[in-house]
Amino acid sequence: VQLQASGGGLVQSGGSLRLSCADPGRAFANDVMGWFRQAPGQEREFVAAIGWRSGSTSYADAVKGRFAISRDGVKDIWYLQMNGLKPEDSAVYYCVIDRRTSYSRRIYTLSEEYDEWGQGTLVTVSS
Repeated sequence: VQLQASGGGLVQSGGSLRLSCADPGRAFANDVMGWFRQAPGQEREFVAAIGWRSGSTSYADAVKGRFAISRDGVKDIWYLQMNGLKPEDSAVYYCVIDRRTSYSRRIYTLSEEYDEWGQGTLVTVSS
């Protein structure tokens, strides 16, 4: 079953959006949930991730201080709150899961480490 991302759209520079991703399956305590993005003509890049059990987070330098990732353990949903959006944040945003069989606080930033990907939601920031 595919991850379901939502919340993308068109926003002016300096504006905010909140992305959501629902896991139709069961979120395991060892998993890490996150977001990647890909702009036209560019490589896919890590944005942020959160450990489901630990709540520990990791952010790309480009979004630190502007984006915040969080999760709702009851609804099996995680969020990406994006504030202070810039035109360079425009991209398709993908929610991802790193399914793990054992617990680790380490959060990976390489796309190969993530097992499940959502369909993507488009974020466009106008200048």
